[in-house]
Amino acid sequence: MKHFIQQSALILGGALLSFQVMAQIEPKDFTVNGKVKNGSKGEKVILSQSTAAGSSVKLDSAQLGADGSFALKGVEKDRGSFFTINIADRQKFPLLVEGGETFNVTADGTTRDEKGNGGKVSITGSKNMEYYAKVDQLMQSFSAKVTSWNEAYAVAEEKKDTKKIQEIQQAYQAAEKERVTALRQMIPEMGTSLIALFAANNFLTPESDLDVLKKLADDYSKVDPVPTLAKGFIGSVKRMAGLAVGEQAPDFTLASPEGKQIALSSLRGKYVLIDFWASWCGPCRMENPNVVRMYGKFKDKGFDIFGVSLDDNEKAWKTAIERDKLTWLHGSELKKWNSGVAQSYGVNAIPATFLLDKEGKIIAKNLRGAALETKLTELLGAQ
Repeated sequence: MKHFIQQSALILGGALLSFQVMAQIEPKDFTVNGKVKNGSKGEKVILSQSTAAGSSVKLDSAQLGADGSFALKGVEKDRGSFFTINIADRQKFPLLVEGGETFNVTADGTTRDEKGNGGKVSITGSKNMEYYAKVDQLMQSFSAKVTSWNEAYAVAEEKKDTKKIQEIQQAYQAAEKERVTALRQMIPEMGTSLIALFAANNFLTPESDLDVLKKLADDYSKVDPVPTLAKGFIGSVKRMAGLAVGEQAPDFTLASPEGKQIALSSLRGKYVLIDFWASWCGPCRMENPNVVRMYGKFKDKGFDIFGVSLDDNEKAWKTAIERDKLTWLHGSELKKWNSGVAQSYGVNAIPATFLLDKEGKIIAKNLRGAALETKLTELLGAQ
């Protein structure tokens, strides 16, 4: 899952403008009242807050009563932050907080397995959590399908069953389209809420949804004061909007698997596909055979590829390159979603591709499958 979460009109002259600039975010208390169905008296429930570094800070704790009840309190300082509730190290779930809420939680106190069983929780008292439940339901349904497809893909790949591989790819694309369409329809209803940032960051792409993202960023820029996370979102959308077709692709230099520094600009004079991928990305690995075929077909006609990996495990990265026979140039910061290159290109989902002309300008984005072959044939001719 992907990670880019990072004034109103002047009506009364300078006085209003001055007030807007000086406006500060005021801390607001929030309360969590809960009940755990499968808990035991004395078991601990912990409220913690996620940090920008990826760790968490404990804010409050309580022990379950004889009836499974508990109460927690916290303070929200940024008008929108992500918290976590941990029930006896068995069940953990997120809490999206803007401040001032009284959350009512009913949890089953069990761990959710890979198939989505267990770990059920209902949270009322918050528009954010109401929509989060809907998003989570969509994600769990999709995740179960992806797990099944990845298993089937591995079997089909071993058997070299190209027909089955194609069927899996088509099923994935259809389900992904259905999921994103449902999420896209929800976002305007969410307004300038934390869940809107969460959904936009994780499920929309600038290629398909730039207008939606720009509208949300514009709406947030008019909120006074702008929530801390929204400031990062607004900046990210501005960067993404700058990477439109026809724009110059930002140059970068990455270390190859052999430790050699390779600059994107060293490939000037060729048509270049920047391919953002990772060894752990199932859809990326599914697309790799097609990219291999395109490279073999067009590499001698002025076409090259620069693979940018969002891995954080060097061995897994190198193994995937070898196993998938990816014989073009590769580079990685080994920082996963913290990749500076991915952020500069506004990449918040993979696979993601940018096709550049000989001068380094973007001429197409996210071409895959037959679309990539059609475009390369148009540019370089059939073989």
